[in-house]
Amino acid sequence: MAVLTFELPDGTTRDVEVRRLLNAGYAGRSQDDVAAHVRELAELGVPAPSVTPALYPVSPYLAQQTGTVAAQHGRTSGEAEWGLVVADGGELLLTAACDHTDRELEVHGVAWSKNAGPDVLARRAWRLDDVQDRLDELTLRAWVSHGGVESEIQNGTLAELLTPAYWAEVLRERGELEPGTVLISGTIPMHGGVDQFADGWRVELADPATGNTIDLAYEVVPMPEPIG
Repeated sequence: MAVLTFELPDGTTRDVEVRRLLNAGYAGRSQDDVAAHVRELAELGVPAPSVTPALYPVSPYLAQQTGTVAAQHGRTSGEAEWGLVVADGGELLLTAACDHTDRELEVHGVAWSKNAGPDVLARRAWRLDDVQDRLDELTLRAWVSHGGVESEIQNGTLAELLTPAYWAEVLRERGELEPGTVLISGTIPMHGGVDQFADGWRVELADPATGNTIDLAYEVVPMPEPIG
């Protein structure tokens, strides 16, 4: 099992042994917008989900705090997301995350593509209770880098996504709101004209009320060519 360590603003840490990892999909708060997105993806050959929002189980070892992601080919990319982490005692933590997905495999099955790359999580977190009253104002941004040149690819707020409370209730109904569960939120739209197939990703979750931020960054490193 993967063990993640999160530092809280008061300097204390939480060690979380990941027992269950779930990726939300098609998780925009406006399901009309989600339906339009499903149609756009269908034109690219990505199969539509049977229901929205969707929830995809992912192998727990894919929850990682890392600065390097190995990619099997040139068409993998991340997505800016928040992560809901259930720590010991049922304490709920909020952090930044980036779901690195195999876009070639995605056309054959979204669940398969989610299991072909890691969910990268930040090393800092907030107690969900501490930001609950201003969740919709929290900002979520992502940048990609090409040859050392960084470009913004995503910029939005948590108001665009289904809330942590929504997903906590889904987990509770499934009997999965237990220590060791990590849920990744689904993402916000990407800017048009920015190449997502980058050699680096950076994600920031920010609280405008306090100026506090949680961020992560990683390089995308090509794997060697296979033999055979």
